[in-house]
Amino acid sequence: MSQQSDNSQETLALNGENDLAEPPLYKVLLHNDDYTSMEFVVSILEQIFQKNHEEATRIMLEVHERGVGVAGIYTKEICETKIAVVHDLARRDEFPLRCSMEKA
Repeated sequence: MSQQSDNSQETLALNGENDLAEPPLYKVLLHNDDYTSMEFVVSILEQIFQKNHEEATRIMLEVHERGVGVAGIYTKEICETKIAVVHDLARRDEFPLRCSMEKA
């Protein structure tokens, strides 16, 4: 390999052209409804979003009082997976709980 080739690779590395961009993040939103129990929402937040009981309760109350609350912020693929799991569990327990995502 020639000296000129080595220098051009060093220049590329120094210019940051080999840096990987961070993936965009998205919020998982829980939406209020008149049928899903507060206990179920707290359980979902603890099990699926790994929130402690106090934080899960706080988010559940935000959903209840404001109509929507942020369950977590993740990459797009993780959001999609968590939303699918929440919808599956809600259907299994016959609740109409809805989740969506939006760019953070």
